[in-house]
Amino acid sequence: MSVTVFNPRIDDAAVDTTVTAPAVTALKAPNSIQKPIAQAPVNGAPKKVFVTTQGCQMNVYDSGKMLDVLGDSHGMEVTHDIDEADVLLMNTCSIREKAQEKVFSELGRWRKLKEKRPDLVIGVGGCVASQEGDNIQKRAPYVDMVFGPQTLHRLPELYDQSHEQREMSPKNRIGTVDVSFPSIEKFDFLPEPRVEGYKAFVSIMEGCSKYCSFCVVPYTRGEELSRPLDDVLAEIDSLAAQGVREINLLGQNVNGYRGEKDDGSICRFAELLHYVSHVDGVERIRYTTSHPLEFTDDIIDAYAQLPELVSHLHLPVQSGSNAILAAMKRNHTIDVYINQINKLKAIRPDIHLSSDFIIGFPGETEQDFQDTLNLAKELNFDHSYSFIYSKRPGTPAAELPDDVSFKTKKARLAEFQQVIIDSTLAKTHEMVGTTTRVLVEQVANRHPDCLIGTADNTRTVMFPFDVDKVDELLGKIVSVRVTDFVSPHMVKGELIEVLA
Repeated sequence: MSVTVFNPRIDDAAVDTTVTAPAVTALKAPNSIQKPIAQAPVNGAPKKVFVTTQGCQMNVYDSGKMLDVLGDSHGMEVTHDIDEADVLLMNTCSIREKAQEKVFSELGRWRKLKEKRPDLVIGVGGCVASQEGDNIQKRAPYVDMVFGPQTLHRLPELYDQSHEQREMSPKNRIGTVDVSFPSIEKFDFLPEPRVEGYKAFVSIMEGCSKYCSFCVVPYTRGEELSRPLDDVLAEIDSLAAQGVREINLLGQNVNGYRGEKDDGSICRFAELLHYVSHVDGVERIRYTTSHPLEFTDDIIDAYAQLPELVSHLHLPVQSGSNAILAAMKRNHTIDVYINQINKLKAIRPDIHLSSDFIIGFPGETEQDFQDTLNLAKELNFDHSYSFIYSKRPGTPAAELPDDVSFKTKKARLAEFQQVIIDSTLAKTHEMVGTTTRVLVEQVANRHPDCLIGTADNTRTVMFPFDVDKVDELLGKIVSVRVTDFVSPHMVKGELIEVLA
């Protein structure tokens, strides 16, 4: 299983889709919640947990938090070797058709591991867990615990409950299932954030209330709930104090943030951006994922006022056809979308754009597809997440007649993605001869004489350095003159100066 988010590699090594665990600090649980009793390690050795993650960046964030809470409560350590794990966790995504079957297929493989090691604990979390609930344990009774996106903070308690029932036969166990929607509670019971590196995700809200006809998020993560402003800023301040220089704000509808201030008033997303920019140590701000309905003028104006906002925007449009947008219940038109982008380009001419597209939505005609193709060419998207439409169980679109053949969908997707590929290549080649702002992150694995980092536009940038000055450069924002094209998402250059 793999993480299907766009995540350009910062090195030329293979990407590992298993989530690694940050270090953890003490969890301060309110009196109303009983903190789980830590299990004593066998022979003094800490138990090890393996997590596999599907889906969006929010799931990646959640997987990290799962590791945090188990590390804090039970001293567990992360492992990348499934054969040495004491706990297996699957963080699922239900955005694709037949997602449930893929989950049970993977669980079938895990069952064989448990047959060999009966003490192995298996947990299923995420959106499929939210949809299926106790049906998972009914169908796969060897699964010890099931939890939703909003209840991952209760994972230590579920683990303890499953541990207490280890000697019982599966049919006699009380189901350890918690897929409720306890408001925004989970953020109150997570350990203080700890990171390694110079980037960090910060979840500022949960759920979505847009109810697009193809989307399962409102049903699996609930409606929109924003974290209080002070809580968000406290987390960011903690991360910045640990050396984080780039903050990526997360939410299913991130620019719809409506966080409560300490005086009871509401902080909107544009105002939050200003607050974050004033956190000492934060030099770059990203956010994902946005909705055009919430991409308001005050957010666009922030690009003129905040140099910390990177010159990259991910704004999902889904289709270039107004008829298809209406069927999707997106509640915006293409003219509105284009107008928003033109306003932004007037402020940031160097802005790089990415978007989401669904190809072959029910009822999509050849003209609808050509409208989508033309939009991609007109706005010159930098990259995209583009997929063939497939039914999301429980969504209104799943009831629509899917009258576009798979062969047609596949052909349209290939044609569309070629347009995006051509645009990506052109934009990367255009970087040669220009200077770009880069967050320096690490020494390149395969090129130890070079440092690598990420440009505003998500490209990986590699440049040679003086080994005696490595500590002066790591974690810094630098200016690099691009000299060579390496790959569609990677360039090479030379250091000009340290900016911050």
